[in-house]
Amino acid sequence: MADKKVTLTLNGEAPVELDVLQGTLGQDVVDVRSLGSKGLFTFDPGFTSTASCESKITYIDGDEGILLHRGYPIDQLATHSNYLEVCYILLNGETPTSEQFEEFRTTVTRHTMIHEQITRLLQGFRRDSHPMAVMCGVTGALAAFYHDSLDVNIERHREIAAFRLLSKMPTVAAMCYKYSIGQPFVYPRNDLSYAGNFLHMMFATPCEEYKINPVLERAMDRILILHADHEQNASTSTVRTAGSSGANPFACIAAGIASLWGPAHGGANEACLRMLEEINHKEHIPEFVKRAKDKNDSFRLMGFGHRVYKNYDPRATVMRDTCHEVLNELGMKDDLLEVAMELEHIALNDPYFIERKLYPNVDFYSGIILKAMGIPSSMFTVIFAMARTVGWIAHWKEMHDEGMKIARPRQLYTGYEQREFTSKLSK
Repeated sequence: MADKKVTLTLNGEAPVELDVLQGTLGQDVVDVRSLGSKGLFTFDPGFTSTASCESKITYIDGDEGILLHRGYPIDQLATHSNYLEVCYILLNGETPTSEQFEEFRTTVTRHTMIHEQITRLLQGFRRDSHPMAVMCGVTGALAAFYHDSLDVNIERHREIAAFRLLSKMPTVAAMCYKYSIGQPFVYPRNDLSYAGNFLHMMFATPCEEYKINPVLERAMDRILILHADHEQNASTSTVRTAGSSGANPFACIAAGIASLWGPAHGGANEACLRMLEEINHKEHIPEFVKRAKDKNDSFRLMGFGHRVYKNYDPRATVMRDTCHEVLNELGMKDDLLEVAMELEHIALNDPYFIERKLYPNVDFYSGIILKAMGIPSSMFTVIFAMARTVGWIAHWKEMHDEGMKIARPRQLYTGYEQREFTSKLSK
């Protein structure tokens, strides 16, 4: 029984008493589940004030700029951990011992190959297809190749599916890229790290050896960590909704990829690069900054501020340092990168941006890093999806491990009342 309660009174009728639930951290939550039996629903478009589930995985405090995975601050994980260790933590709740991590890493590494027929499936797509379209289609199709462990009611099947998805997503992502540029697929190597293996599959060719730059490898690993999970965002909520019907895990993750593709979600870093291309040169920045400050102008600076974080995005601090490490390592001179660095300087020093807390966010820096690595903007969201897969899996597993009800939101109906039908077609 909850200690706190709220009372709802409607038109002088007997008051309805609702429990107030308290989590470990964050806001209290009014339990409105009993309202349906009383003929009432709540109205919350976008579910911005609704807790759709109970979870132990990730906590965000947007006002204070806090992001915790299983209680661990994101900056500590990005600085002192690696992506596969973060994956273990998200999936299992605790940090692994050396033996547990080695077993986990070995299992992931040994399942990175995909069924050879999938390479022929890829050939059914146009070469100029957006890689996210291919990624979404191929991921959903994996259920047709790995259908031996799709019973979501069996815990062992859920575990196998989780490992398969985590292992194979970098291979699928790299193949999407190779196919788009007409190069032969590069198969995974078990002697490389998760991030290093992905870079190798992206950039190696049969005609010459590809040497992995450790600075770029670490940068990619951090990008993966910083995008691994972000609580009940649109794509994670999509995965949970799809999963609540009992759909197979590959279909659920494909649904998450489709949701992530939107420019307001995973496509933000791609949109950020398009903005830099529109600005084009440092000398044009004052004009665009002036337009951004004009509320009557439709132009917006992408990659600044965040819907959740009203303070500085805690991921952006680590990403900013990583961005400068990569640019220093590569010693690149590029007009768009110069535009990005000048915009960063303005945002961190201009009172207009500071007062409104329009700081550069993780999308701003990740887009710059990926461009500097030679990765085309069409692949940005694919890499985001690859990184976020572990978060989607963790939430999918949690909802099945703890039991769930099929998602069934209600609505505020504003259409016609019942009326008689008379056909207007000629007899």
